Amino acid sequence: MVSLIEIVSLAAVDAINPCALAVMTIVLMSLLIHDPKKRSNILWGGVAFSLAVFILYFLYGLIMIQFFSHLIPETGKFSFYVFKGFGMFAIILGILNLKDFIVYKPGGIATEMPLKLRPKMKSLVKKITTPKGAFIIGLFVTLFLLPCTIGPYIIASGKLSTVNFLKTIPWLLLYNLIFILPMLGITLAIYLGLTSVDKVSGWKEKNIKYLHLIEGSILTILGILMFTGILH
Repeated sequence: MVSLIEIVSLAAVDAINPCALAVMTIVLMSLLIHDPKKRSNILWGGVAFSLAVFILYFLYGLIMIQFFSHLIPETGKFSFYVFKGFGMFAIILGILNLKDFIVYKPGGIATEMPLKLRPKMKSLVKKITTPKGAFIIGLFVTLFLLPCTIGPYIIASGKLSTVNFLKTIPWLLLYNLIFILPMLGITLAIYLGLTSVDKVSGWKEKNIKYLHLIEGSILTILGILMFTGILH
């Protein structure tokens, strides 16, 4: 059984992940540096990049759901313990994020993009000069985002694997729409002149510990509810 609160909560946690927000600011900065006067590039480049992330993450979700559907029986003792395991996994992810709030260190395991991947990601994103380029490179950048965003998505996909395959599509669409909403919001705010890339980046750096606190709190509570069977 899939709960709306589970899917929305997991997607929201993914949406505010610091590494996803950081990548978006680098994308927009690259577009601005290439042609500061052509502000339409900001809008369409940000939308194109977000769309690429949406499409690839949707496909990743379908793949994981298919994987779990063959691995986990719909009912039975094994299934019971597997879903208890998803709850425990959520608790562990939550604790790792709370640790990053208490003692922050960049590149935390399963909470941020590994430090060794960041130079490669930045060099790739900085090649973006047009909306078309933002879309194409966005397809590749999702691979760099996976280490820090895949945790909640694994839990969501595991839960969705018990649903008829066609019925998982609306759930995946909802999850990934929520996931890219902050990207679209940042794009629109910068395009309209409500803020700047530097301010968004500075805000993210200043509040990164609090983002981990929010993520950790949601995941820990959700994990406890799943593990105890309150949410099932």
